[in-house]
Amino acid sequence: MTASDGLDHRINLADRALAGAWITLTWRDIGSGGIPRALISALSGDGVVTTLAEEPTTGDGFAWTGRLPEGIVALRFTALSRNAPFALADLTLYHRSRIALVLRAARRELHLTTRAVYWRLLGLKLRGRGLLAQALAHRSETGYAAWIARFGRLRPAERARIRDEIAVWPAPARLSVLMPVHDPDPKVLDAAIRSVREQLYPAWELCIADDASTNPAITRLIARHAGQEPRIRAMRRETNGHIARATNDALALATGTYCLFLDHDDLLAETALYEVAKAVRTDPGLVLIYSDEDKVDGRGRRFEPHFKSDFDRELLSGQNYVNHLCAVRTDRLRALNGLRPGFEGSQDHDLLLRLVANLRRDAIHHIPKILYHWRAAAGSGTFSDRALTRAEDARLRALNEVAARRGAKAERGPQGFNRLVRPLPAPAPLVSVIIPTRDRAELLAVALDGVLSATDYPAIEILVIDNDSREDATCALLRGYASEPRLRVLPVSGPFNFSDLSNKGAAQARGDVLVFLNNDIEVLEPGWLTELVSIAWEDDVGAVGAKLLYPDGTLQHGGIVLGIGGIAGHSHLGIAGDAPGYFARMQLTQEVSAVTGACLAIRSTVFAAIGGFDAQCLAVAFNDVDLCLRLRAAGYRNIWTPFARLTHHESKSRGLEDTPEKRARFEAEARVMRERWGTELRSDPYYNPNLSRASAHFRL
Repeated sequence: MTASDGLDHRINLADRALAGAWITLTWRDIGSGGIPRALISALSGDGVVTTLAEEPTTGDGFAWTGRLPEGIVALRFTALSRNAPFALADLTLYHRSRIALVLRAARRELHLTTRAVYWRLLGLKLRGRGLLAQALAHRSETGYAAWIARFGRLRPAERARIRDEIAVWPAPARLSVLMPVHDPDPKVLDAAIRSVREQLYPAWELCIADDASTNPAITRLIARHAGQEPRIRAMRRETNGHIARATNDALALATGTYCLFLDHDDLLAETALYEVAKAVRTDPGLVLIYSDEDKVDGRGRRFEPHFKSDFDRELLSGQNYVNHLCAVRTDRLRALNGLRPGFEGSQDHDLLLRLVANLRRDAIHHIPKILYHWRAAAGSGTFSDRALTRAEDARLRALNEVAARRGAKAERGPQGFNRLVRPLPAPAPLVSVIIPTRDRAELLAVALDGVLSATDYPAIEILVIDNDSREDATCALLRGYASEPRLRVLPVSGPFNFSDLSNKGAAQARGDVLVFLNNDIEVLEPGWLTELVSIAWEDDVGAVGAKLLYPDGTLQHGGIVLGIGGIAGHSHLGIAGDAPGYFARMQLTQEVSAVTGACLAIRSTVFAAIGGFDAQCLAVAFNDVDLCLRLRAAGYRNIWTPFARLTHHESKSRGLEDTPEKRARFEAEARVMRERWGTELRSDPYYNPNLSRASAHFRL
């Protein structure tokens, strides 16, 4: 088929008799590099929309194998972002035989395939089809070397396509690469300079500031490259001023619209400047652009990839996850007077904190591709490696300056990262803790005692929403709290509906902050509620979630990642409770798409304005995810914090989805989520598109 550029493309299948057919669909999205840019849906004549979960193959290729829905009339490709249109080409669709399907499924998931064949032989077609579809959709996680082989190497045809694309760009933006240099190994400096000279994008300049290197070979090497390449501009400092002053001297040489930072021993991917220039062409208003990165050793072996989140102001407060590759508009960089001497080791983190303090989110762009290779080898001379304590101190001072303007402060967190501590207003706002329950007195007693006796927050009321408790122990427990002025019991009869029970509790609450709490939560630390409320009180914050542990100390909730298992899943589920997680994510406060309703804090005015939980369509499952997505759509940030830790005896009070009725209800609620949030479920901004959606463990 011919290529199609744009934001929406529909393929008519009404006359092809494909309803219920098992097929393989393949296509290319030219220029995507294997990063999904389109949502693929099957449209039925009765208006039902079914999302198809594509998987990358190699290069720009994608594929989907499965059974098309009954009544299908069209396939639709919709751009996941209006700023990133897709370029559809080479679309093919062909039938799969039963034998081919079974063989393909068996290679992916033998156990599920065996069960599918077993049930099919017994005549249970629907069950067999469902298991076969699960097996076909299974994706085994891969190592980084295998990922590089599939997606990390540029083929000649793609290299030629990029050059042809650039050739027709009118007035391409000049990009200035700033490189401070001080006594690196000449071989690694030579490689760094060559990585700029070998860029596919031609409109660049390399601005080198030699910070009084003592090795004469460095001076000769820089001079040789500058003599060969007129786009290299170099100067030499007479005295060593360290990285901030040297970088600022390189900035003084720059004439480009954007400046990029390159350490004297690191490497740029050959597409790095092209990807930055392409982002600028798409949105000329961008101020900050950054990419994913990895490390490279002395043998040239790439390892430890950092597949990053889209912009996360909260995470940036804790660590400089933006790091490399980083491009900043030159005029903004100069307005900030560049890097600040005295913050060596964290000078780039200090710059970013100052830069984004008053920057709109839409002026920041993340390129989810590995464009920078950070050298981790002897001879690199990295300041942060030689003076880690000083770097941590500089990072803390940088955040404290920004935090002080809003009455907050910075403290040293785990592994030397920052922790932003917000103040509570005076007096502290009343918090209404809303606990839906039905019997299970042994659990509820622990939850109530934890809130009332083991929490140091000064202004609490508890609303127990009693959903037809019948056991004597529960009635006795609640009678025992009859004289407790901070606790009220609200009886609500009828089938268990978490959303409805929570909404009824919120309607009766007096607090300025609502905390929805499961009856199987156990308080571990007295300051948990202060942490949640101090974050929830900020104007742009929606829902706030806590770090929840299983009784054995492993992690149950580290925030919710969209798209895991088709809808959503918990981040880092099951790792050790004190484990750092992917690049310390489980030790740092961060923005997330959603948090669990098992412990969720939100201002009462925001909860009312957003319409509360969806009690009609999402009685039990996914109501928390839906609420959080509506909050994000309204412009609020949802935040997860590791500094509020509790134990969650998950599902002990509600029970499992183990009856036909419960399973049917769960499937109906999952269908609501897919229809309501299909695009969002395919593109969680806080989870890199290169990472596996089989689980939220940040693996390939």
